[in-house]
Amino acid sequence: MDLGLRGKKAVVTGGSRGIGRAIADLLADEGADVAICARNAEQVAAAVEALKAKGVNAWGQVVDIADGQALKAFVQQAGETLGGIDIMVSNASALVQGNGEEEWQAMFDIDVMGAVRTFEAAKPFLLKAGEANGDAAFLITSSVSAAQADNPSSYGTMKAALIHYAKGVARENAPKHVRCNVISPGTVFFEGGVWGNVKAGMPQFFEQMIKRNPTGRMATPEEVAAATVFLASPRSAFTTGINMLVDGAISSRVNF
Repeated sequence: MDLGLRGKKAVVTGGSRGIGRAIADLLADEGADVAICARNAEQVAAAVEALKAKGVNAWGQVVDIADGQALKAFVQQAGETLGGIDIMVSNASALVQGNGEEEWQAMFDIDVMGAVRTFEAAKPFLLKAGEANGDAAFLITSSVSAAQADNPSSYGTMKAALIHYAKGVARENAPKHVRCNVISPGTVFFEGGVWGNVKAGMPQFFEQMIKRNPTGRMATPEEVAAATVFLASPRSAFTTGINMLVDGAISSRVNF
């Protein structure tokens, strides 16, 4: 299936590793030019070179997502460097659990305000793309943790806030051909990631989590990326305001 992404301009925050890197890679594989940001300079440089090797234009910058002005400046420069933004993916996360003030602040600054600021900075580019091409897309990475709670959790609460925010963005901007959707992964395994570290440090707990999923495994970043890129593409032009679970049925709630 041709997703209609060749020549599109896409920006991905947290795009140097894990899910973000897989999203950037797949967008490039589909022919889109890609800009990424992350905190590690070496990882950003390596990712940009790999993206360029796929035959597309690619650009990257080191950004602390919690720094609102730096984040907005990155999105602005990405749009100028690529020549527009058709697709904006807010993927960066603080990835902290807990109920302490530091965890709450980190999740608010990076996950929630990171998404809000990213969209506000990208909005002029997205509106222009929507008017010119009839479709532009803003994607947010949330989590299945948004829908379950065993204790007070800054992570799950802020991920749930993103889903609510996305619905408002979707409804307000639908007449302008700018869509907004959320992707909520379950457990995702890759070396050096959260569950990769759990497997190395707490193998018994890791095996317990594997058994909780009816599929008997965790997702790969590429599987989450595939769902994200499909929702970002013109093939999904009438899909907006949804929260797509990519969790292998680990959650038991009915999602509608």
